[in-house]
Amino acid sequence: MAASLGDKLVIAISSRALFNLDASHEVYEKEGLEAYSRYQIEREDEPLEPGEAFAVVQKLLRINDLPGQDCPVEVVLTSRNSADTGLRVFNSIQHYGLKIERAAFSGGESPYRYITCFGAHLFLSAEAEDVRQALLQGIAAATLVSKRDTTSEDSGQLRFAFDGDAVIFSDQAERIYQQEGLAVFQDCEQESAHEPLDGGPFKPFLAALQRLQKEFPAEESPIRTALVTARCAPAHERVIRTLRAWDVRIDESIFLGGLNKTDFLKAYRADVFFDDQSRHCASAGEHIATGHVPGNIDNL
Repeated sequence: MAASLGDKLVIAISSRALFNLDASHEVYEKEGLEAYSRYQIEREDEPLEPGEAFAVVQKLLRINDLPGQDCPVEVVLTSRNSADTGLRVFNSIQHYGLKIERAAFSGGESPYRYITCFGAHLFLSAEAEDVRQALLQGIAAATLVSKRDTTSEDSGQLRFAFDGDAVIFSDQAERIYQQEGLAVFQDCEQESAHEPLDGGPFKPFLAALQRLQKEFPAEESPIRTALVTARCAPAHERVIRTLRAWDVRIDESIFLGGLNKTDFLKAYRADVFFDDQSRHCASAGEHIATGHVPGNIDNL
């Protein structure tokens, strides 16, 4: 019988998101493919430094080691490398003891087309175009854009933070705000408070996270979630009622009314934050692993 990933939470991650490949990528940009291949093969026994998503992946894979769990998380690697030049990546995975067994090396082409084959719930990459293509396939995806020190304190619990409109929810309300202003937006949200919002690109991923969270007592869950949104009262009610209609629980909800999100994300101790607006990503990315979700009206 063929192997299946079944009901696992599946995360696809690019090699440049998992490891710091800046030096080798610079060789590729300046000297071409042949020089890049030589560079990687000559250094294939030198472990790569952790990248932006390394800590997130490390915490995800630790869930598989918790008592009573039958390996509920699967991380798969995607890479534009060939298997030959990608050997350094797999050697680095073994060096850090990451239990990643499955990979797609696409030899210079975009690997996004394999993501649905793996059944991925989330795709993290450093390549914006690969992320756009994954979003078009209906997969939650983000371009990691943060520039921070990857050596951070390890609290053990994995903490996800999400923006609301155009991330968890569709951008239907965001479009009204952008085109007609705050007052019209607030009025529309009040009038539609009992009408659930449509789901955004991260709704299926949030639902998959919740299925995993339900395997643990609430006070012992290895995963915590937060909604960090620029919305405020009275636009909060529709969000709360939408999540209730979806039967999705968010552990923490922070309605900021336009305040800067970064201090709140730091106070929450977010491991990774997803937002559709570049300015929020730029601010948060100095301190927190941050994924840009290019799916809203601003990114068309």
